[in-house]
Amino acid sequence: MRKRGRRGGHEEGHGAGERWLITYSDLITLLLAFFIIMYAMSKVDTSKYDAMARALNSEFMKSESILPHGSGISGTNMPTGTDGTKPKKNAAAEEAEKKEQQLKDMLKAIQAYIVENNLEAKVSAADTPRGIAITLNDLFLFDLGKAELKPAAYPVLEKLASLVPTINNKVSIEGHTDNLPMSAGSFYKDNWGLSTARSLSVLRYFTNTAKLGDSNLMATAYADTMPRLPNTSEENRAKNRRVEIVVLRELQTDPATTPKTQPTEQTQPVQAAQ
Repeated sequence: MRKRGRRGGHEEGHGAGERWLITYSDLITLLLAFFIIMYAMSKVDTSKYDAMARALNSEFMKSESILPHGSGISGTNMPTGTDGTKPKKNAAAEEAEKKEQQLKDMLKAIQAYIVENNLEAKVSAADTPRGIAITLNDLFLFDLGKAELKPAAYPVLEKLASLVPTINNKVSIEGHTDNLPMSAGSFYKDNWGLSTARSLSVLRYFTNTAKLGDSNLMATAYADTMPRLPNTSEENRAKNRRVEIVVLRELQTDPATTPKTQPTEQTQPVQAAQ
């Protein structure tokens, strides 16, 4: 009986001595949960993350990269500079951006001039895919059926002449007419001759009066082939009779948008008239 009592007492004392392990394991579990929550709420070290991202991107950008075109780990090129900044643009890209900004500045200056001088009904300017297009009403520039510039048009042309050299882009001067045939006795036998003469008159103002170099200037005639509106009314025909001065963007690769000059025989009467 005594041995049985001692054995029973020993086992009871041993079980009571290991109860602290339960409390300890509960504490460890709570601490683990606490640190997991704290880690989840912590802020990522952006500098270390960027350094890791640059290192990974550098590896993927190598020629043996398994990703197409070296696009990096996120699908787009990431900064490769040592300071984390984006690589500088090449000279050609910077020059293209500079040219675009110059075109925008020119457009703003022309539009402001038009408003200040109440010329909205006679002159307009817009940004087109080809470049900055300045449209001048034919009766603002010329008498009906003629190609001699009116003195009232000189201030506008002078303003344009002051802006064109600041960009050094090609400038296309384009004559347009309506679809009505020339009247009997007219010096010009058709609308091709009239539109050519009018575009040349504006070009010669720029070269002879405004003293612009002619290396960037070109005269083009379209006659009635490119109307702005259908030639179904006098109002529409008046809008179709115009001269457009287009400051061209440098890249003109689409033949459909490239101006076409007329054959030499179309310009022969103009040379005699001038």
